[in-house]
Amino acid sequence: MSRIGKKPIPVKDVTVTKSGNVIKVKGKLGELEMKIHPNITVDVTKEEVVVKRPDDLKENRALHGLTRALINNMVKGVTEGYSKTLDIVGVGYKAEAKGEAVLFTIGYSHPILFMPPAGIKMEVPAPTQVKITGFDKELVGMIAAKIRSFRKPEPYKGKGIKYSNEVIIRKAGKTAGK
Repeated sequence: MSRIGKKPIPVKDVTVTKSGNVIKVKGKLGELEMKIHPNITVDVTKEEVVVKRPDDLKENRALHGLTRALINNMVKGVTEGYSKTLDIVGVGYKAEAKGEAVLFTIGYSHPILFMPPAGIKMEVPAPTQVKITGFDKELVGMIAAKIRSFRKPEPYKGKGIKYSNEVIIRKAGKTAGK
């Protein structure tokens, strides 16, 4: 039995509804919905949500824990929300807020203006830091990865955009000849 899958999901200040194979979670920050695989059954009560599987086939075991984790992320997202922080490293590299959009100057011949999608809020607490917040964990991570892809950190000087908790392993440069 999946250790993750058999744990019930506690539901406080959240409305969870199931219609067919679609689970909807509504909380103070927003509303999320997800389609469930037909092999997995979800029992919704007022206090908790329980995910069950029909048998011990490998696919059903994998879907059991996955479905429970995704529903738990939805419940946590609409109550607390998620955030990721990106650091910008490099001489002259910076970000600045332009309304809801963020303007990145990261060493190209042109600045990059990034407009976040609905449900995502971006803040620039410092010129070398960008904070991304939202209630959808997948979307927050995807936007952070997209911004990081503008200028990935390079291994020699560490210049680029990196996650705040990411460690860049540095390489040694060239050594001088004889």
